[in-house]
Amino acid sequence: MGVESNPRRFCETAPAMNDPTLLLPGLSPVAGKTVVAKFDGGLLSSDGGLVVLRAVEQRLCVADRLAACIADPRSPDQITHSLAAIIRFRLLMIGAGYEDGNDATGLRSDPMFKMALDLSPSDRELCSQSTISRLENLPEARALLRMGRAMVDLYCASFHTIPKRIVLDIDDTFDAAHGGQQLRLFNAHHDEYGFQPIVVFDGEGRFITAVLRPARRPGGKEIRAFLRRLLRAIRANWPRTEILLRADSHYCCPEVLDWCRANGVDFILGVAPTTTLRRHIEGLEASAKARFQAAPKEGKARRFKAFYDGAASWSRVERIVARVEAGAQGPDTRFIVTNLKGRAPRALYENVYCRRGQAENHIKSWKTHLAADRTSCTKATANQFRLFLHAGAYWLMWSLRASMPKRSMWRVAQFDTLRLRLIKLAARVVEMKTMIRVHLPTACPAQLMLRIALGRIPRLLI
Repeated sequence: MGVESNPRRFCETAPAMNDPTLLLPGLSPVAGKTVVAKFDGGLLSSDGGLVVLRAVEQRLCVADRLAACIADPRSPDQITHSLAAIIRFRLLMIGAGYEDGNDATGLRSDPMFKMALDLSPSDRELCSQSTISRLENLPEARALLRMGRAMVDLYCASFHTIPKRIVLDIDDTFDAAHGGQQLRLFNAHHDEYGFQPIVVFDGEGRFITAVLRPARRPGGKEIRAFLRRLLRAIRANWPRTEILLRADSHYCCPEVLDWCRANGVDFILGVAPTTTLRRHIEGLEASAKARFQAAPKEGKARRFKAFYDGAASWSRVERIVARVEAGAQGPDTRFIVTNLKGRAPRALYENVYCRRGQAENHIKSWKTHLAADRTSCTKATANQFRLFLHAGAYWLMWSLRASMPKRSMWRVAQFDTLRLRLIKLAARVVEMKTMIRVHLPTACPAQLMLRIALGRIPRLLI
């Protein structure tokens, strides 16, 4: 029907269409003047802000930390791209919004990415997608365990002084599978196959670790084993730092409660409502409902109560805090369990436990803005390595945000906002004999923030 379908003819005409001297057709005149557009701009990049992200990575040494955990089987005299260089390229790609390894095919010649890996714009090309794929499948289980400890060491090194107390927010998140992959499992709640990795952040949003696992609710023994390894790695850096474990009701298991008490770890965990627990707050629910009905315009009535009780599987009774809320939709009651003492029930719930909700935002930043759910490899070890790569990219973006002024909007900006405003900058690169000039847009609205960030990044303590 008049459509060219001969692939041989297309291949013959493609080189001519890629000629940079050809005009871009179909452009309308502007102000009565003809618009001429060609692909002859020379060394240009759409990621001029990589100069800042490169400075962050040089300070954190994330790529070097991960590469040191992997044994390189290649012959030293045949190596073009070191493991650290490949990982660094991948981290910067993820940070700049290129979450797919296939993007390396087009970015390996990008002048800004070359400079970010300490190469001149006219130097050799960076590694290809196939090289990145081979790297992802290289680490074995022991190397991944070393990487997990390296991530904890990176977290501990990010503090200026040893903290007296830290808060560990532990949660799990669902990742859909993309085929017949190792560890995939059908999840009835999400109605599809996938994984459910456990992720840990601290109270300020620093990434600590992530573990790939099947898409099912973690059991008490699994959580206890995970916490034991995590605590051992943290204690190796900070033997006397107090630790508070904060999580929802999925992690309120007798094994977890007993382990926390035996190892001197404080905890504040959600508890699933039971008939036994509800008996303690029947009167409180009735009074909260009456208070709301008496003055509905004042909003929901909220009451708190602390008492001691425990499930039949628990080894002892624990302190339970109940939050009772009455509104137009009826009563809503939540329970938490904690071994923290000397605090009012309201303060424990609102000022301590509810801040766990920030962990959801950190997971969103990791998954949505950095595409950490791209666990599409066949091997489980490769997907675990990907989690660490995206965790490394999270550290780059988090540290970039932490270098911003405390009271500015940049300090609370989402990662995709930081990327759009600070990294996705048009740049023209001019290489001279003794200098490389990077020409950024004169009208760039983030000039001041880029200057401030570059001035503060050397102060990041790693």
